Amino acid sequence: MAKILIIDDERSIRNTLKEILETEDYEVEVAETGELGLEKASSTAYDLIFSDVKMPGMDGIEFLEKAKVHCPVIMISGHGNIETAVEAIKKGAWDFMEKPLDLNHLLQMTKNAIAHGDLSSQLQQKTEELKAIRKQVGERNQMVGDSEAISRVRDIINKVAGTEARVLITGENGTGKEVVAHLLHEQSNRASAPMVEVNCAAIPSELIESELFGHMKGSFTGAVKDRAGKFEQADGGTLFLDEIGDLSLAAQAKVLRALQENEITRVGSDKTTKVNVRVLAATNKNLQEEIEKGNFREDLFHRLNVIPIRVPALRDRLEDIPALTAYFTKQICSEQGWKEKNFTAGAIKALQQHAWPGNIRELRNVIERLIILGGEEITEEDIKLFA
Repeated sequence: MAKILIIDDERSIRNTLKEILETEDYEVEVAETGELGLEKASSTAYDLIFSDVKMPGMDGIEFLEKAKVHCPVIMISGHGNIETAVEAIKKGAWDFMEKPLDLNHLLQMTKNAIAHGDLSSQLQQKTEELKAIRKQVGERNQMVGDSEAISRVRDIINKVAGTEARVLITGENGTGKEVVAHLLHEQSNRASAPMVEVNCAAIPSELIESELFGHMKGSFTGAVKDRAGKFEQADGGTLFLDEIGDLSLAAQAKVLRALQENEITRVGSDKTTKVNVRVLAATNKNLQEEIEKGNFREDLFHRLNVIPIRVPALRDRLEDIPALTAYFTKQICSEQGWKEKNFTAGAIKALQQHAWPGNIRELRNVIERLIILGGEEITEEDIKLFA
């Protein structure tokens, strides 16, 4: 059950809000002053806080600045307090409502704010878990192997990482295109700035423009507040457009304009915003063939394909399998707290005879399966049984 705190010096507002929200099965507490609200917020974890803007003593703005709460705060503003409410949003409030309160608007905003808080909490938890894993196993974005094919890729990365040139990374699924993108960013002059990733194939076509360029509140159903897109989030850093070949033609046109003008326009706005991003793109498709089919813009292709990097399939670098096997074995065992297992020469040779249609990703999955199901030492027989 979500827990809500209401801070308002008007008893009628407090009681009315409390009764309405309790009928929706929320747990509700109230405070008649900002000081008491601050005391409660400091000692109790709430999922949402409503706070009046104008109150005697500590007002809503001061509460917001002092509380530093980790849940959404909705400001309640009377007539003439809108500018103050907007200022509160700039200081971190989630949104504001005008008096008299509209029941339907209140309930919908409550639902949206709590959902937003839950998502933010989950994302923060996942981020912390990811940081812990990376700290335990060390840097994951490594290009393992010394084959001629992978050495060529490494050389190109070393030459272009420090430039502002756009890079188009191609290769089959599972070859490690995202690793190349991360290495380009980590070795660039933008390494201290964010690297923002977008999987163009995973976002519905009707949402991709909002995801990339952001939107204004009310621009479409569900747009409950202004939102920055990935281009703005990556400002000063790197934007990685994965699976660029799956981008709709309409979105391609807007990406092209962003690359040409170094500016974007949010959905629902006529105002342009300057952005400074380095764009890296990746695809498993043959974009030349997609251009001939009319599925991809040729002008966008040439904008992206300043530096082409083709990541080789695993079958073209089989001599790297011993090093990759050792790397994944150490990584997997470290993550799970297992004792490392040894692969015999016969096992390695058997792995090198596999076709690997899923490339490096498939190899890692097989290594993990062998570590779990194989014996104390992974043999050629284990490869036959479990690979």
